[in-house]
Amino acid sequence: MRFPKPLYLLPIAGALFAAAPSLVPALQTARDHQDRAALDTMIGKLQAAAKTNSTPDVEYQLALANSYGAEIAMEQRDKKKSEQYAEAGIDAAQKAVAANPNDAEYHRVYGNLCGQVIPANPIFGSLKYGQCARDELNKAIQLNPKLALAYVSRGVGNYYLPEQLGGGVELAVKDFDKAIALDPNLSEAYLWKGIALRKANKNSEAHQLLAKAVELRPDWVWAKEQLQKTPAR
Repeated sequence: MRFPKPLYLLPIAGALFAAAPSLVPALQTARDHQDRAALDTMIGKLQAAAKTNSTPDVEYQLALANSYGAEIAMEQRDKKKSEQYAEAGIDAAQKAVAANPNDAEYHRVYGNLCGQVIPANPIFGSLKYGQCARDELNKAIQLNPKLALAYVSRGVGNYYLPEQLGGGVELAVKDFDKAIALDPNLSEAYLWKGIALRKANKNSEAHQLLAKAVELRPDWVWAKEQLQKTPAR
């Protein structure tokens, strides 16, 4: 499904990054619509900005944009592209963390990107990036124990990590529950808890959680797809 030229791209025209934080909602909207073309356009502009005037915030946004790209590519079953996005974002995330090591969100995105390589390339990803994912997400939580998204990111890592290697659905659900307790309106937490419970064959509860995720973020294409494929009973 193609979308018309989105209004959310307008702020990045002209004096690019005069107000860089305004790109974050635009990136989220592109993620929700699975609009890789729009996301790639913003990644290109962020890369240009990073070359001419690298700041921690620009590097962070570039890392976040690639994380969303990896997410969309994985949703579309393009594992190779997902891995490429994730690895491209890791360099920017490292620069953001190096410039501001006390920012929990920077560590979260860095850890999230490391974790995103793993489902795309399980053996290589686990060996090269598994420790990075664990360390960076734990660091994010240490710096800000109330950062709900950090628990979601760690929970997703536990979801993909086999139980015999220290992960599993039970640990993942605990992280998602913590995220919901911290932020009851965090759609990502309901989505991933629903996916985890569906894996545990708890379809009725999973369906309710996925419905909540869609209610909180009605334009999120992948959340709606997950709801549609989950039996209500």
